[in-house]
This record gives sequence, structure tokens and C-alpha cells, in this order.
Amino acid sequence: MRITQFLDDDTKFDAETKRVMGVAFEMAWVALGLTDTDDQANHIVAKRIIELAKAGERNPDILCEKALKGLRSRRTPKQFQSTTNARK
Repeated sequence: MRITQFLDDDTKFDAETKRVMGVAFEMAWVALGLTDTDDQANHIVAKRIIELAKAGERNPDILCEKALKGLRSRRTPKQFQSTTNARK
């Protein structure tokens, strides 16, 4: 899944920024153990990474970390447990 599919038509980033956002998005995917492309977490993480990039962040580690932090604050412990169990 590519982060560019979450970009609005009026949102413009250079090629390097798109690459960095893509790396951060892939890192988040791996960290969360996501496999379903329709998972709501994809949308939340992608939108957060895009917001952070619009604000000037270009470090993929920080983009991923902050996006995951935002997602974790929205999910309940039970949701994390089911994600963890899916990876086993």
C-alpha cells in the first residue's frame, strides 16, 4: 500500500518527501503488523504522516513514531491485543 493514495489532489510534495513519507508509512505498517489494506489504522497513520510532513518533518523515524503515538492513543488495549495476537 502506498501513502500517495492518501494525498489530496491539492497536496504537493517533492519526490524525496514522498519517498520519506512512504518509508515512514511502511515502517508503521510493520510495527503494527497490518495486513488488511482497508484497516482504519492505515488511514489514521497515513493522514498523520502527511500532516507532520506538511509541518516540515522529513525524518522517517520521527514521522513513524509520532504517527504510531497518535494511533496508540486512539486504540484500546483490547485492539492492541488482537493486533499482537495476529502477528503470532
